[in-house]
Amino acid sequence: MGFFERFLTVWVLLCIVAGIALGHFFTAPLQMLGRLEVARINLPVALLIWLMIVPMLLKIDPAALHEVRRHWRGVAVTVFVNWGVKPFSMALLAWLFIGTLFRGLLPAAQIDSYIAGLILLAAAPCTAMVFVWSNLSRGEPHFTLAQVALNDSIMIFAFAPIVGLLLGLSSITVPWDTLLLSVVLYIVLPLLLAQTWRHALLARPQGGERLTRVIQFLQPLSLMALLATLVLLFGFQGEQIIAQPLVIALLAVPILLQVFFNSGLAYLLNRALASPHCVAGPSALIGASNFFELAVATAIALFGFESARRLPLWWACSSKCR
Repeated sequence: MGFFERFLTVWVLLCIVAGIALGHFFTAPLQMLGRLEVARINLPVALLIWLMIVPMLLKIDPAALHEVRRHWRGVAVTVFVNWGVKPFSMALLAWLFIGTLFRGLLPAAQIDSYIAGLILLAAAPCTAMVFVWSNLSRGEPHFTLAQVALNDSIMIFAFAPIVGLLLGLSSITVPWDTLLLSVVLYIVLPLLLAQTWRHALLARPQGGERLTRVIQFLQPLSLMALLATLVLLFGFQGEQIIAQPLVIALLAVPILLQVFFNSGLAYLLNRALASPHCVAGPSALIGASNFFELAVATAIALFGFESARRLPLWWACSSKCR
């Protein structure tokens, strides 16, 4: 691991500080970038995510995808943790910390809203950022693609019933435009681009060496895009962070606990089932990530644009990139 990767945590913290400062001192330009959205998906962030995930997608050989069947244990653990544990553990943590332990420190009128926001956040696993984390942890790219695609398929059918059960609502308005556009933006289009590029490189003389050089060239750019994404995300919410630091700090507690719990559970289950690290790592990381865009869009559809349910979602938008 190189110097830059070894101290990634330091660069992340510096980008958080820089993002908050930019959001405070350059509010108007950041707000302008923040308004560049389609179906509540920020386009500048989407472009940066493309730059993050394309290097890993270039490594995928479609002819080898069938080999993911060898890692069926990792797929089973991923599905179990993301759909059988994660939403319910977050609901429990939200009730314990926000509804009970921290109740006296939070605005009384917003307690239920914050709990609802946390549940919405945990009800859907992340899509795009998992490719980044898997790449950094030397994850098996074919397994990562397969598990992300499977989770997205399950999400289409399971998201609304699980959220409805945990929020006690009879019907949930699923923002299908956000869900489907995210799948297209973060899986379909970058995968098509990467595979077209891969095919063109391999078709030329010394194609394997050319492909390796391109991946090595893109690797630092991928990390730079990750840090730029952090700056933007924290910049978009710089004013909120400065205005409500205590609320955000308290909301961070259940979010971080569920991240450690679910990722740790997924990794340990994979190791108990003798899955290699290249499978256990991505499986654990998808359990630690959340589909922020879908959660925000659902909160807006259900409760309105200015609902307090959005605050934990905005915080998690930034925290999921740590």
